[in-house]
Amino acid sequence: MLIDTHTHLYVSEFAADRADVIARAMEAGVLQFVLPAIDSETTEAMYALKRDYPNAMHLMMGLHPTHVGDTVAEELAHVYAQLQQHQFVAVGEIGMDLYWDKTYKKAQQEAFAQQITWALEFDLPIVIHCRDAFDEIFEVLEGVNTTKLRGVFHCFTGNAEQAQRAINLNMYIGIGGVVTFKNAGLSETLAQIPLASVVLETDAPYLAPTPHRGKRNESSFLPLILAKVADVYGLSVEEMSKITTQNAKKLFGI
Repeated sequence: MLIDTHTHLYVSEFAADRADVIARAMEAGVLQFVLPAIDSETTEAMYALKRDYPNAMHLMMGLHPTHVGDTVAEELAHVYAQLQQHQFVAVGEIGMDLYWDKTYKKAQQEAFAQQITWALEFDLPIVIHCRDAFDEIFEVLEGVNTTKLRGVFHCFTGNAEQAQRAINLNMYIGIGGVVTFKNAGLSETLAQIPLASVVLETDAPYLAPTPHRGKRNESSFLPLILAKVADVYGLSVEEMSKITTQNAKKLFGI
């Protein structure tokens, strides 16, 4: 059994064939799915998918950093209200993204810090989106003076030093399709990361692994990521599946 620890199955990219996508994933051995939140406009679609697959879908709640803008106060109020009213396995995906736009850099960092406070209040792990923002993310994380904070750097693309810094802060390392890209360098970094800190994800519909690179990603492609990670560590796919699934269960309380 595999757990896709980060998949946006509720988004419009899957509107035409969502049930088939989920069926394909289950046939491939991916039986549990952790769904990251984006913003208030996608909350209902996420809840609908949970109603359709109550035992397979596990929900996060949070404000995605690329959706931090002029309505950030209202969006954060929505996040907090949902955390009070529903059960979630994590606060996410939260963090910072300075790749596309730095206009809301300060607001992103403040929103990230606020949602960490709520994760501690509700005793939930955090799921971090970090793009061109390692220094800013670590500044916030290292300012949180508690060992209760835990979580995962989703879709990790940093170096070994950044990975270790994250692990020292009780963070897991989320490995997705980028590990299969020929010149990404992630497999070399991965070899230096302790296996006890690794979880697997697709980030579907984004970042499809080789040989599907550039196409719509699906949770059914998770075994391709598993195979590459198993190869890096010199383990069988069965052993790697067992270890990473246990890591995911431990992190999210599944």
